[in-house]
Amino acid sequence: MASATQLTANDAAILGALFDAEASLTGHALISSAGGTGIYDSKTTAQVQRLEREILLDMNSENPPLPSIQAAIINLGKLIEVYPDYASAYNNRAQARRMLTEIDHTLEDANTMPLIFSDLARAIALASPPNPTATVSPEQAKVLASAHTHRAYLLYRASRSEDFGKAVRRVEAMSTRDKDGLEEMASRDFSAGGRYGNRIAKQLAVQTNPYAKLCGSIVKEALRKEMEDYFSGPGQAV
Repeated sequence: MASATQLTANDAAILGALFDAEASLTGHALISSAGGTGIYDSKTTAQVQRLEREILLDMNSENPPLPSIQAAIINLGKLIEVYPDYASAYNNRAQARRMLTEIDHTLEDANTMPLIFSDLARAIALASPPNPTATVSPEQAKVLASAHTHRAYLLYRASRSEDFGKAVRRVEAMSTRDKDGLEEMASRDFSAGGRYGNRIAKQLAVQTNPYAKLCGSIVKEALRKEMEDYFSGPGQAV
């Protein structure tokens, strides 16, 4: 009798992706109002959130004007100077900086992408729980979903565009990554974004994950062979 075969971690991941790709790649974070006590007390947090909303007020339109974006970046920077551990401000400053590149074409500026990625990394670091199984607050989950998904978008876009890829590779951690490497990094961030509640990120995590792609190929090949066997069998037209 043949002995049982021990699956490697990679084999298990592939099989998991095959049978339930979305669930195995993203999962769900534990989100509760009782989780993530936060760095600042509730009174200070409420005050900082109010200041942040005021800063972003002129940004809440489909096409905010250039002066509003520039002012938001400056004022978020001032807020960060006073409250350096407030994760949401870094996340929103990264968003504003990315929007700025789309209006005044600052993508060629050597500092643009490093600044955006630095803000996103800081937001993620500040909002992340001490371990993956720890409960997070809704506020933490919102920041983590947004920051991970934003970074994933930038990485995925870099994997598809030569010019954008050059800009992203100015970030030290991405400097040696090829297109596949950037897409794999994007998939991990999409997965994290999905884990913290972004549904679009959850779907994109599956589409960009190399295991899911491999499983998709396996399924397609199995179906192709099954169809070939059926139509080449006895009594079937060829």
